[in-house]
Amino acid sequence: MGRAVVLKQIPRRIVSLVPSQSELLHHLGAGESLVGITKFCVHPESRFKTIAKVGGTKQFKIERIRHLSPDLIIGNKEENDQQAMEVLMKEFPVWMSDVSDLASALEMIGQIGLLTGTTSQSDELIKTLQSDFDGLLDLNKEERPKVAYFIWRRPYMVAAAETFIHDMLERAGFENAFAHLRRYPEIQLTDLDRIKPDAIFLSSEPYPFKERHFEEFRFGRKEVFIERVDGELFSWYGSRLLLAAPYFRQLRGKMP
Repeated sequence: MGRAVVLKQIPRRIVSLVPSQSELLHHLGAGESLVGITKFCVHPESRFKTIAKVGGTKQFKIERIRHLSPDLIIGNKEENDQQAMEVLMKEFPVWMSDVSDLASALEMIGQIGLLTGTTSQSDELIKTLQSDFDGLLDLNKEERPKVAYFIWRRPYMVAAAETFIHDMLERAGFENAFAHLRRYPEIQLTDLDRIKPDAIFLSSEPYPFKERHFEEFRFGRKEVFIERVDGELFSWYGSRLLLAAPYFRQLRGKMP
């Protein structure tokens, strides 16, 4: 993002404001340095339930963060509020990621490994993830089902181009039905009748879609395949990606 972050030593008091990056820190062996996380940082539960919570990813408590005296704060351009992060930048070392696809996720993993002195672990994770996703290349040689991926209800919102979810859909061998739009546009269900997707994916997060919501999407679209999918495996860009490739292959196997 064009910002230099200078640390005098490996950080020992880290506040992470991004759930996937909090889990990554634990995976790399830097979890003991975490002194503050968000209420959405839930993996691994056995470890994170005892760490101080500073609020959400957008509405975190700056005073609570100050009280923790972090020597590094880790955030993300998309997930965190810019104005609040700029306040923190005046007082603490703040490192921000900007992740939009697998390549930038792997770069982020490498940089956090460098920041925390865990480069051997981060290098190994990058190598494994690259191999896992290379193993999905055969899915892109088959016919690609067209998928509408919903992230929100009332208003209805989908994941379009220029998102990490879009890149995951493409790598899993799907065609994003809303790739002609960008980011997270609001749509109408009647748009589905024009685009005619082969499948509708209802994400488990950020909106917690349930099977009871299937009928409002199925109305007049009896042939469309509807599936509630694990939103973490489509949108978390840290070590949780280790579970993503096998999940995507399993998901493709469900397609009619």
